[in-house]
Amino acid sequence: MKRSRIVPRKRFGQHFLHERGVIERIVQSINPQPGDVIVEVGAGEGALTRALLERVAKIEAIEIDRDLAARLAAEFSPSQLVVHVADVLEFDFSLFPEGVRIVGNLPYNISTPMLFHLARYATRVRDMHFMLQLEVVERMVAKPSTPEYGRLSVMLQTRFRMDKLFRVGPGAFRPPPKVQSAVVRLVPLAHEQLAAMDHSVFEAVVRSAFSARRKTLRNALAEWFDEGQLRALGIDPRLRPENLSPNDFVHLAEHVGRRGSCGSDPNQ
Repeated sequence: MKRSRIVPRKRFGQHFLHERGVIERIVQSINPQPGDVIVEVGAGEGALTRALLERVAKIEAIEIDRDLAARLAAEFSPSQLVVHVADVLEFDFSLFPEGVRIVGNLPYNISTPMLFHLARYATRVRDMHFMLQLEVVERMVAKPSTPEYGRLSVMLQTRFRMDKLFRVGPGAFRPPPKVQSAVVRLVPLAHEQLAAMDHSVFEAVVRSAFSARRKTLRNALAEWFDEGQLRALGIDPRLRPENLSPNDFVHLAEHVGRRGSCGSDPNQ
């Protein structure tokens, strides 16, 4: 039976992927295996859902649009597809077993907060494959001292190994977005590669640094360090935040954590 077309809703940032060649390339990149626990974020009209269900027995989907969720639930049996009608920014991914694989054509209007939210569950995830705005993917994988490098780069690169897989043009979507897109793979770093630090402190230090991107570190991090402390840590206070590597920010956060845990004077 022919499915009627859904009118995309701007408030949900909907651009439905429809090009079969792109869908097949995404599935090949994911390489799903029988028994994999796959969660699809933003299942939409189900184009990727159907392709994945050709390879796995069951998918869990998260969809905020109740009409789309109802259509998907009517098309597939509960043994094939479980649809969670929810806002992904508030969804608790710890409900799924460890080793979950997360995929999706993410709404571009909330992609950055969504990535920050998903990063909190990195230790429970096997990998993630997402379609995103090309500009966002380039920020994710950017190197220090490049225009694209920033808070998103640092926060994700300390949790994941990331690869930009391929670009996708606007014509692969309905309606076509006004931007180029790309598919990216995120694989959580092994436990022994993760820094032993207070992640709330790390997030706060990185946020402070990049909230004043054009300032020098002596000014951007004045809340946390004076010039002498930065020099003692081997960091030139005249540099700007984008000149530091993710490991440099880890080093700074570890130092703040040590000061706090021993109750010493924060000016030491």
